[in-house]
Amino acid sequence: MKVELCGLSVDVITTEETVARVLRACAGEGAPLVVFSCNVDMVVKAHRDPDFGRVLSSADILTADGMPIVWLGRLRGYPFPERVAGSDLVPRIATACAAEGRSVFLFGAAPGVAQAAARRLQEENPSLRVAGVHSPPMHFERDPAALAEAIRVVREASPDVLFVALGAPRQERFILAHKEALGARALLGIGGSLDMLAGRVRRAPRWVQRAGAEWLWRLAQEPRRLARRYLVEDLAFFPIAWRELRKGGR
Repeated sequence: MKVELCGLSVDVITTEETVARVLRACAGEGAPLVVFSCNVDMVVKAHRDPDFGRVLSSADILTADGMPIVWLGRLRGYPFPERVAGSDLVPRIATACAAEGRSVFLFGAAPGVAQAAARRLQEENPSLRVAGVHSPPMHFERDPAALAEAIRVVREASPDVLFVALGAPRQERFILAHKEALGARALLGIGGSLDMLAGRVRRAPRWVQRAGAEWLWRLAQEPRRLARRYLVEDLAFFPIAWRELRKGGR
């Protein structure tokens, strides 16, 4: 079920339903499945850049990644069952892929991070097939040779699932532009999930996540990198949410 929220086409879906759709895509034919996650920062970015909003809404699945998105959707009368975060999807999809003999590829993050994340996933799922990892150079999308090399590395590995950790909006634009050429059956934009798996960033406790305060937990860990985003740029979400609430129930 897709609903219109803050100008985006968001799916009312659970984490387990998302995992199941990824596995069906791995076993099926046709176009690859594209999964993006939408949080407060991405809503703000989409309102400042309508083209990015169109990119997000073009996903086969756009999950509500952030309790403010879930709460806002519920206030509008949409039955969002839970937050569906990329950092939860990655380990769950990896476990499901291990059980079904499917492969994954970890793309992006800083050098060494994807390798460490792959080791963590394989420790938790010894039968998991990691088709490969690749950390492309900074701004590789602007270099035709580096872009072609990145696509080649993934395509030759032929993974079932491709996790792309470049941050928004880069990862979403990259996936949408090259989803066919990359050759994976399912492609997901996962933000900083590899950093969490690799142990570079600690995930907030579950109760903090449910309270909608994971942003504060992350800010405390990375104040220099995240202060402007959370304390300045993302304040624009409040008028966006207010306009959405004024529409009333669905």
